[in-house]
Amino acid sequence: MYRESPPPIPSESQEGWTGRRRLLAALACKPTDRVPINTYELAGRDSRDWYNLQPSYRSLMETIRLHTDCITNWNPQTTGDSYLSTERFLCSDHPVEIDAHVEDRGARTRTTCIVHTPAGDLQSVTESDARVHTTWVVEHFCKSLEDVDRALSVPYEPPVYDASDHPRVLAELGDHGIVMASLADPAYVAADLMSFEDFLVWAHRETEHFARVVEIVAERVMENLRRQLERCTVDLYRICGPEYMTPPYLPPEMFRRFMVPHVRRMTEIIHEAGSKVRLHCHGKIARVLDLFFETGCDATDPCEPPPDGDIELDEVKRRCGPRGVSVWGNVELKLLERGTPNEVRAEVLRVLRQAKEGGGFVLMPTASPIHLPLSSRIEENYRAFIETGLEFGDY
Repeated sequence: MYRESPPPIPSESQEGWTGRRRLLAALACKPTDRVPINTYELAGRDSRDWYNLQPSYRSLMETIRLHTDCITNWNPQTTGDSYLSTERFLCSDHPVEIDAHVEDRGARTRTTCIVHTPAGDLQSVTESDARVHTTWVVEHFCKSLEDVDRALSVPYEPPVYDASDHPRVLAELGDHGIVMASLADPAYVAADLMSFEDFLVWAHRETEHFARVVEIVAERVMENLRRQLERCTVDLYRICGPEYMTPPYLPPEMFRRFMVPHVRRMTEIIHEAGSKVRLHCHGKIARVLDLFFETGCDATDPCEPPPDGDIELDEVKRRCGPRGVSVWGNVELKLLERGTPNEVRAEVLRVLRQAKEGGGFVLMPTASPIHLPLSSRIEENYRAFIETGLEFGDY
C-alpha cells in the first residue's frame, strides 16, 4: 500500500550520491547505490517545462523533484524556433516565404501552412488542443516524390543557436540530475516529410530516391549538430526516429542501410564533444538490437515488453550489458494510465528483477501522460511507481 511520504533519498552528505552522479554512473554501466528512477518527459527541475506549469500536475511534480533522478529536456533555441520555423523545414534556416492560416475549430485549433519553395508550393495542416500536450499532423508537406524534390529546392543554410537559457537550466537542476537534448536522425527527418503510409511506399518502391534524400538531409543534420555542440554541449543526447526503420515496417537490412551509418556518425560527433548518446526506439527491436551496437550508442530506451515490443527486458539487458550499453525502461504508460497501484507495484518489481542486476539500468516509463487535467488514478500510479523503485532498487 502506498505510503503518504516516500522514503527519503540519501543526501550527498550521507552517501555521496546525487541524482546527477547516479544517472551518469548508470549511463556508463558503473555501480550505483540504487537503480536511478526517472519519469521520462516529466522534468521536475525545469520551471518552464509544460508539466510544471499545469496546476493539476503540481503535487506530482513536487514528488518527482524530491524523490527521483531528474532529466531536464532542453535544446538551444534557433533564430526561428516555432512551428513555422524555417530551421525546421528540412533543417535549414534559409529564408523562405511561409503563409499560415489559423482556424478556431471549437476544442481544437487548425493551422494550415503553405511554404513557397523555389520549385512550387507545399502545404501542411496540423491541429492542436489546449487539453492535450501534442500536435496532430493532418496533412504532411509532401504527398508525392515531386513534392519531396520541391522541398529539397529550398537551399540549406545552417541555423544560429542561442544557448543563453542554459545557465538557468543548470542552476535549477543543480546536482539533482542531468540535461538531455533530443535530436532526429536523418532518415526520420526525410520520412516525416510524408505520412507514415506514403513513407513506407516511398522507401519500398523508390528506395534509391529515398536514399538520395536521406544523404542530403544527413549532411545538414551533421553540420547542424556540430554547430549546436560548439555553442553548447549537454550531458546526454537522445536520438529519436529509429522506430520508423524497424520491422515489421521495414526489414533489418534497411535499418542497417538508412539508420546505422548516420546514427553512428552522429554518435561519433557527440562523443568527440565529450557527451553520451541514448538511442530512442519504440516498438519491435529484437531483430535490430544488435545493429544498435554498431551505432556506438551508450544507452537505449524504452525497450517495450511484448506485445507492444517483441523482446523481454532481461533479454535486452543480457545483450546490451556486455556491449556497455545501458538500458532504460520499461514500465508502459498504459499501465500507469489504466492500472491500479498494486498492478504498478507488481510491474516495477518484475522490471527490477529483469534488469537491476549488474547496474546499467534506469527505471523509467515508456512515455508520459499528455492530457489535462491529470487524473487522480495516474497520479496515484506514478507515486506507486516511484515508491516501489525507491524501496526495492537498492544495490
